[in-house]
Amino acid sequence: MKKEIDVILSSTHDAMIAVDINGVITLFNRAAERITGFKESEVIGRPIEEVVESTRLPYILKTGESELNQKQPLGNTVIITSRMPVKDEQGKVIGAVAVFRDISEILDLTHEIYKLKEFQSLLEAIFNSTQDAITVCDENGIHVLVNPAYTRLTGLDKKYIIGKHAAVDIAEGESIHMKVINTKKPVKNARLKLGPHRKEVVADAAPIIVDGELKGSVGVLHDLTEIKKLNYELMQAKQIIRKLEARYTFEDIIAKDEGMKAALEKAKQAAVTPATVLLRGESGTGKELFAHAIHNLSNRKYNQFVRVNCAAISQSLLESELFGYEEGAFTGARKGGKIGLFEEAHGGTVFLDEIGEVPISTQAKLLRVLQEKEIVRVGGTKPIGIDVRVIAATNISLEKAIEAGTFREDLYYRLNVIPIRIPPLRSRKKDIYPLVLHIIGKYNQEYGRKVEDISQDALERMMTYDWPGNVRELQNYISRAMVNMKYSETIITVERLPKFFDNDKSLAKNDVNIHRAEGQEDLSLKEALEEYERSLIYNRLKDNGGNRTQTAKDLQISVRNLYYKIEKYQMEDLDI
Repeated sequence: MKKEIDVILSSTHDAMIAVDINGVITLFNRAAERITGFKESEVIGRPIEEVVESTRLPYILKTGESELNQKQPLGNTVIITSRMPVKDEQGKVIGAVAVFRDISEILDLTHEIYKLKEFQSLLEAIFNSTQDAITVCDENGIHVLVNPAYTRLTGLDKKYIIGKHAAVDIAEGESIHMKVINTKKPVKNARLKLGPHRKEVVADAAPIIVDGELKGSVGVLHDLTEIKKLNYELMQAKQIIRKLEARYTFEDIIAKDEGMKAALEKAKQAAVTPATVLLRGESGTGKELFAHAIHNLSNRKYNQFVRVNCAAISQSLLESELFGYEEGAFTGARKGGKIGLFEEAHGGTVFLDEIGEVPISTQAKLLRVLQEKEIVRVGGTKPIGIDVRVIAATNISLEKAIEAGTFREDLYYRLNVIPIRIPPLRSRKKDIYPLVLHIIGKYNQEYGRKVEDISQDALERMMTYDWPGNVRELQNYISRAMVNMKYSETIITVERLPKFFDNDKSLAKNDVNIHRAEGQEDLSLKEALEEYERSLIYNRLKDNGGNRTQTAKDLQISVRNLYYKIEKYQMEDLDI
């Protein structure tokens, strides 16, 4: 029996020390050896005070009272101990026993548990306060967590979701959680409609992996309505900014052809000087891009950039728009007068597009701006000093205009300080392919497409065309080609290329040929007449080298009416 008791006492996790009535150790089990560091053979028969200095067993021997669950330091550890007297049959104290255990590990575990709870509280606070809608499923695809942002977004109460299948909240689309659980891979930018209101969202999800095992999936939802709203507000902000500053830089101009590179280099050199620049080239070659880029590289880049289309403003209004007017200068003049575009651009740059269209009477005032750096408002006499840099552009021969008496020679010399000739697209066909890729990228964003490239056959066909409308025409052409494509197509092929407008010579002769060339159904009389008018205007513009004033005269309509028709038939991108 004694042997069995010894085995039990030695194997128990609790440490035990027993003393007799004199305080001499009579029992010292293995757990006591482990905690105190003493061996049984070393302590049996010794007074307890010699082994455990902080012992209270002698006190128990005197009082005969028990002390239960008392904390006691023991060397480098802390123990919880219960001390009890040992009595004989008559109730006389004949010894005492202490049963104790090391609680330092328990204290460490308690601290760890406290830290885990603290961390859990932190995560819960983040989870519940974040504006991103979050949902968590377990490895079986059952919802276990959703945050308040989720319920706000979807309109679904937490009670309706927790414990239900991952697809319970989906009104349209496939569950991102089940995709993650089935593939063990993240899901990005999935479009879904959730809840009773079919809320449109963009969702991302990722697997939860613990020790190499899939434990579930976490999904983050973004309100697509809000994203669209923010994009719209950003677009509006960009439009406001574009009104206040030049939009393009030299990095926006694509140039692989040597002639175009030379023009770019000359423009960069001109940008750092205050000299007047004259941009020359056919319509659609990119003269306005050059003007923007020159301004953005100059020391005036933080000031106003004002673009003036001299052909788009009627001759009677152009002078007052450029130089402003005094109160009462003419019938309908604003009370208090109005500042002109040159004053508005003080400290910045004025871009005079189609300078060849400025009437001879206004040219004298432009000359004064360039020579004297001052303007006089319409109806006024007081000169106003201004500080502007002038960049002019033209697509006509100013030399011929001088010979014809429609352009002042002295103004020509003031404008032609740094002439930059921009080559037409037919002279820089090396640039066609990089331009096509750039245009594809632009319209991918606008049209929501995923076009990647153009086939070699299609590119070769485009290389054989002279592009009378230059980059504008190329941009319009690629736009039409992409509209012809299916959403699943990623390469522009020959089959998707539209007919070249300039090559359809029959357009001006026969309305039947018009709709056949365009691949349309039979046109109504009204549609056929409009198509004929469109082709007639285009051909006349081409014959006049893009000169709108001359074209309007040939067609016996006003310049304003011509601009209206160009806009009506969307021919801005088909300029010659």
